[in-house]
Amino acid sequence: MDRGAEQPDGSDGMEERRVTPERLRWFCDPAELPFETTEELEPLDGAIGQERGVEALEFGLEIESPGFNLFVAGPSGVGKTTTARTCAERLAAKLPVPDDWLYVYDFERPDHPLALRLPAGEGARFRDAMAELIKAVQDHARQTFDSREYRNLREEIQRKLEDQRRPLIEGLSRRAQKRGFAASFTPVGAVLVPLSGDKPMTSDDVERLPEQEKERLRERGEEFSPLLAETLDQIRQLEREANKQVAEADAQVVSNAIAPLIREYREKYREQPRIVEYLNWVEKDLIEHTEVIRSEIIEETAGGEQQPQQTQTQVISLEALLTEFDGESFWDRFVVNLLVENRPEAGGAPVVFEPNPTYYNLLGRIEYRARFGAMVTDFSMIKAGALHRANGGFLLLDVMDVLNAPLAWDALKRAMRTSQLQIENIGDQFTPAPVATLQPEPVPLKAKVLLIGPPHFYYLLYFMDEDFPKLFRVRADFDTEMTRTGEHLARYAAFVRRQVQELGLLDFHRDAVAKVAEYGARLTEHQGKLSARFRQVSDLVAEASYWAARDQQRFVRSSHVSHALNERRRRSNLIEEKIRELIAEGTIFIDTTGVGEGQINGLSVLDIGDYNFGRPVRITAQTSMGTEGVINLERETRLSGRIHSKGFLTLSSFLSTRYAQDKPMALAARIAFEQTYDEVEGDSASSAELYALLSSLARLPLRQDLAVTGSVNQLGEIQPVGGINEKIEGFFEICRAEGLSGAQGVIIPAASVKNLMLREDVVDAVRESRFHIWAVKTVDEGIEILTRTPAGGRRPDGTWEPDTVNARVDERLRDYAQRMKDFGRAVEALESRERKPAEIGPRAPRVRFWRHVIRRLLRQGKSSQ
Repeated sequence: MDRGAEQPDGSDGMEERRVTPERLRWFCDPAELPFETTEELEPLDGAIGQERGVEALEFGLEIESPGFNLFVAGPSGVGKTTTARTCAERLAAKLPVPDDWLYVYDFERPDHPLALRLPAGEGARFRDAMAELIKAVQDHARQTFDSREYRNLREEIQRKLEDQRRPLIEGLSRRAQKRGFAASFTPVGAVLVPLSGDKPMTSDDVERLPEQEKERLRERGEEFSPLLAETLDQIRQLEREANKQVAEADAQVVSNAIAPLIREYREKYREQPRIVEYLNWVEKDLIEHTEVIRSEIIEETAGGEQQPQQTQTQVISLEALLTEFDGESFWDRFVVNLLVENRPEAGGAPVVFEPNPTYYNLLGRIEYRARFGAMVTDFSMIKAGALHRANGGFLLLDVMDVLNAPLAWDALKRAMRTSQLQIENIGDQFTPAPVATLQPEPVPLKAKVLLIGPPHFYYLLYFMDEDFPKLFRVRADFDTEMTRTGEHLARYAAFVRRQVQELGLLDFHRDAVAKVAEYGARLTEHQGKLSARFRQVSDLVAEASYWAARDQQRFVRSSHVSHALNERRRRSNLIEEKIRELIAEGTIFIDTTGVGEGQINGLSVLDIGDYNFGRPVRITAQTSMGTEGVINLERETRLSGRIHSKGFLTLSSFLSTRYAQDKPMALAARIAFEQTYDEVEGDSASSAELYALLSSLARLPLRQDLAVTGSVNQLGEIQPVGGINEKIEGFFEICRAEGLSGAQGVIIPAASVKNLMLREDVVDAVRESRFHIWAVKTVDEGIEILTRTPAGGRRPDGTWEPDTVNARVDERLRDYAQRMKDFGRAVEALESRERKPAEIGPRAPRVRFWRHVIRRLLRQGKSSQ
């Protein structure tokens, strides 16, 4: 040990840099909370400490100009989704309820369903009214077609047809008989049969006739054919006229059934021109398809009274009509597909959060059903998407879910750009050959979209997608922390009350709420702030309630919150304990007592996902004369991250600026993190590296019972670092495992004192002087604590105060420079002698040998000491 290590702690004159226990942690006084338990509080309504984000949300939601959609940015767990939904619902309640949307059959273009809109709540009524209308038409038509009057009318038309057709058939038969034929009428036409006397001849009889007789029969038949054709034409004309009379009668039946009903609906929807137009099409189509209506009714009443026999022409017409519907019921075309229904009694505009924003869930889809091995569809199988449901209101989406869903992002942008919702299936867009399918009429889109996600997604889309800045012009930023004020503490308590109510937990005593608030400050690593990561706070509330219930307590107390934190740490700190074991058994070299030259305990933080912890790392420095400068062994082995490399170069710059103003830097130094095998990142160890380097140059040992963290700049100032609490606690655990000596401690940046929220056991150890924490602003302050030697300042003549750290470093570097200069002169002398003729002789090889040795030493930066 050197002389400094033998002095008692505190005799080094650095007492003013010691951090007092009161500054190591913010303690929330339960007496300052104006309640006894959370039973007395109202649950939290709204967000806490997100004034900036809420103001941006309100602006973006209220502005109606195109393109002012929102991107709600913030890390996970800060309540951005809940707040966005709450703000949207608050504004939506003041907006009018949007219209209903329906798809109906297009009678002019069946594959282009029509989109109709009606005031909120009217869509369902219109759908039901159309169903009632069709049922009324069916009932009236059934009654009429089943009535005796209708049957008498058809029988009368049929009787007239028979009365007109019979003379033509009888006259044709008499004429045919005079020529030796009998006229036979079948459903496929009229046939002439030769007579043998009064009896018709069979085909065998005709074949047995002589050829001359066959020829005469053929000639007589050909002579009679024009008369037969003329008669048949007259019969067909009569049938057509009869069918026309039947069709007119049927059309009149249907018209009488629907005309009053259609007239009533036209009057009801007279202020909806498209509805009136659709009703006109319905009336026209029903009348045009009277034959289909009658045929379906006949099928329904099959087995009843025998219907009048249909003529050949009627049967063919019916088959053609039935073919048009491809197996579907004729009445299906009058179904109303209620795509979006908005209920007026619900009030306000819709607020929709789509948790799975796939292409179909956003834009809607056309469904298919299997029929006889083929996939078929119709307008009634068009389904709405989230954009349809949010039309006229607000749609909330998670940006990562949208970007992960194939084609969803492009489809969303297209809908927002065009302000239209066009439903088309993905397969229809990529099929190699066009396929006949439905093409529904687009629906106008007027909805505000809120994308929710991490901030880096906003910047990624802003710079990589040219449409994004045009469509999402408002960014609402959510912070991870808030200023610790009385109002925010009160709202923290209200948040606990809300969690108690929503999750069915035990109520919290105010001392437990105070512990929860302290945990919020710990999450932010700042004594003057509270965390806005309420998901983690909510987890602690639930865990503390569990332990209070296990303890059979009515209220959660501070001890339960502390127990929950301890249990959470125990569940996750297996790796931390394994590292402590390796240090305790000497596998990992860490000294917590004594002194050592050119070595120091640095502090790092390991992140294993749900748990962060600090661990000490031995940093060593070796120096010698040379020209390489300061070398980072981690960088040479590609184990140094970019930030760590920057911190190391900053250290080198400080060293050159301070000590190489009046002499060259003839230094070869190597600094390493011992027993580290993964990448080293961050600049928080740059001050520790500098201390180790100064110790090696000054030949002053450093205290090994101290650990150091802090970033150094080119001016020698110690800058704040992150993970300060975990680093201190990590070294404290190592010291406690080996036994607290009362001299151990940590040196931290003075600017990081406000970030201290140490565990209470660490604070107690400091209060009892079993552990210490110093805060330094400069490298000089830190080196004085580590070496118990004054750092020293420059005197007016530019030299350093004697017997100080800086003086010893400067002296060593000056010695290196002088010796490098002497080696340079020796080389020049040898080269000069080599050029002289006298050198050519027995001694020349020896001179060249030593010159080679000296040059090699200079290149490698080594020297015999």
